[in-house]
Amino acid sequence: MEDDGVPEVPLALVSNLYLEKKAFQVKQKSILWEGYERANLLTHAQVELIKAIDKQSPEQVQAAVQEKGTAYASLILHLLQNLSRPDTVQYVCVLTDTILSGSDDNAKYFQQVASEGEGYPYGPFFKALELNDEFTQLQASKILTILACSSPNPGALDLTQLWQWIIQQLGSQHPEVVDLVTQEIESLLRVRQYRIPFWKTPHAMKELLKNLDKPSVTPQMQYQIIFCLWLLTFEGEIAANINRQYDIVPKLTEIAKAAVKEKVIRVAVATLRNLVEKAPAENLAAMLVVKLLPFMENLGSRKWSDSDILEDIDYVKERLQENFQSLTTFEQYASEIETGKLEWSPPHKSEAFWKENYSRLEEHNYQLLRALARILSTSTSPVILAVGANDVGQYSKYASKAGKRFLQDIGAKQRVMELMTHEDSDVRYQALAAVQKYMHQAWLWIERIMGG
Repeated sequence: MEDDGVPEVPLALVSNLYLEKKAFQVKQKSILWEGYERANLLTHAQVELIKAIDKQSPEQVQAAVQEKGTAYASLILHLLQNLSRPDTVQYVCVLTDTILSGSDDNAKYFQQVASEGEGYPYGPFFKALELNDEFTQLQASKILTILACSSPNPGALDLTQLWQWIIQQLGSQHPEVVDLVTQEIESLLRVRQYRIPFWKTPHAMKELLKNLDKPSVTPQMQYQIIFCLWLLTFEGEIAANINRQYDIVPKLTEIAKAAVKEKVIRVAVATLRNLVEKAPAENLAAMLVVKLLPFMENLGSRKWSDSDILEDIDYVKERLQENFQSLTTFEQYASEIETGKLEWSPPHKSEAFWKENYSRLEEHNYQLLRALARILSTSTSPVILAVGANDVGQYSKYASKAGKRFLQDIGAKQRVMELMTHEDSDVRYQALAAVQKYMHQAWLWIERIMGG
């Protein structure tokens, strides 16, 4: 397909039993095409054309389309644009799916009649997507996916309406619907030009990843969602920002560690490789924080049926080993803060570390201090809260007056004081120690003023 390692596959891989069962029921309905002719909504020639494939087998439909492909594409778009009866729209959508699913080549007929109507060939299916009928919407979304994947100029195609509809469906209570739209995302993201628009669509990533966190998530759904992440991370802009915004390095590591299916591990490792390859500066430190290196070493010693996975494992492992040697202690610490994965690693307790680095928490408009405050206000983990309280205390020992005032302005001081009554004894102890350091430094400052 393209030069980013995405394998050659059919235009769109959308297969869904729920949709197929509904489509089978719709196919049984009879549409009185002659009635549309009497109402002057269709010509006699159009009626004859549609009747030639009405209630025919997929093979017969394909034979007719091979002979008159553009005529059928033109007719279908005309029907959807001009007819509104729900059962007719459903039936025409099923017929379109039969045509498109029969051969990848058939999508070209729809592209070839683009000049016949404004917004063709997509407009009539976007119109169907707006109808208040679940089956029509699902069927139209599948057709739009196939057509978009066959577009001769994907960079010029605006899929905003389809993305918004898909993202809405990702929150569905019906697993079959979530499965269908996830397959549609997978298919569309194979086309490079659609990746950044999806990434920039509000709530797209959040809704996609939410399904990864569901207790009921199946290995197949894990695979499909991570496959989407793999495709997205071929883009440098996405690879550089996805972990900072969505914390996917620890998520992928946890899933790979717990996975039973080899394909889930394979796609997770391939995604981690993309993150290393496309944006090493933004991702390597975060990977070291979640102890990805020993896990990769463990994976490297296993037997795999697919040799490609070993190549990815070795690549990630080697880059982590190189980086481990050059990573400064402060970079390790900063990565812990940025990922929110605080643990009792050496910097937290080292006086020398704090004396040397406290001011770096103030860089970039107090970026790390803000992140530390955010962790303290959102985390429920006793270990993370204890380490975070400790860090506020350590920072307080050396901070300037402005730095300490900033701790108060962003609510970090108040939050640490609240933690003095936390149910966990270590959190209480670290919070108390932090408040003492903060107050002690305040008294020292007052004494210096008074003494002066």
